[in-house]
Amino acid sequence: MVVLSQPPALEHCSLIKTSKPTCVFTGIPVIDLRDPEAKTLIVKACEEYGFFKLINHGVPMEFMTRLEAEALSFFNLPQSDKDKATPFGYGSNKIGPNGDVGWIEYLLVNTNPQLTSLKTLSENFCYAVNDYILAVKRLAFEVVEIMADGLEIEPRNVLSRLLRDEKSDSCFRLNHYPPCPQLQALSGRNLIGFGEHTDPQIISILRSNNTSGLQICLTDRTWVSVPPDQTSFFISVGDALQVMTNGRLRSVRHRVLIDSMKSRVSMIYFGGPPMSEKIVALPCLMAKGEESLYKEFTWWEYKTCAYNSRLGANRLGLFEKTANASL
Repeated sequence: MVVLSQPPALEHCSLIKTSKPTCVFTGIPVIDLRDPEAKTLIVKACEEYGFFKLINHGVPMEFMTRLEAEALSFFNLPQSDKDKATPFGYGSNKIGPNGDVGWIEYLLVNTNPQLTSLKTLSENFCYAVNDYILAVKRLAFEVVEIMADGLEIEPRNVLSRLLRDEKSDSCFRLNHYPPCPQLQALSGRNLIGFGEHTDPQIISILRSNNTSGLQICLTDRTWVSVPPDQTSFFISVGDALQVMTNGRLRSVRHRVLIDSMKSRVSMIYFGGPPMSEKIVALPCLMAKGEESLYKEFTWWEYKTCAYNSRLGANRLGLFEKTANASL
């Protein structure tokens, strides 16, 4: 069993009450990237859920399992050794600077420019991170271009060019949620690993081990559990893409709950635009006379707003043109 060397006290972590077990949701769209209808299915899934599972994605399973093994080796180091990586992206418990906490430890790295050696990490770990990121970046480019085809955006690289840009503000995060045997004593409460939020970027590509915990919020505000699948990717719409499609595609609110016996490892690529990029509804998606739902802002402005707010805040609400617009 892999545990934190110095796990946080439960009283300092976030708990939620659960009156009944959250249902496992079997309706998550599953899309084969090689399906001729993928462009239509991806758009439909992003309109209805802001979330879908991607299969036949082309990323070698070896890249996933190797990185997972290296990540677990790192997270199982003594806490003093892990703390040496803090200046290079390691953190635990605290999520942002505004009081949000979770039963979590993580590594966060920028993916642009090309990732170089991460000090204090093993050479094998660095190779595994680099190989995985390069493969998932290529997948992200392909997914947003297929998405553009489905939205009938011209040119089809309107979205992918932002991720390909050498100044793209994309990042990669490895999350480790240790098991929590103390959960048995919480009687009707669940321990939060990562609190509810939407991702600010354009698109997120997530892969996890075969441990449950990820939940998404449906349009009726019901929370449902996502069945784990360690061979597939889960794709999420981010806030920036919601704005660029003028609300047609919706960023998905999601969270992670802790398992009492099994550790969860997730790896997420967050595809973001350059800092100076203006985020605004794409004219080619606007009907004649249609008004933009959001004020124009740069990615730097939105990222700063997100960083300075609580995790679960409605960050896009500050940029809506009408106060009563609902998300």
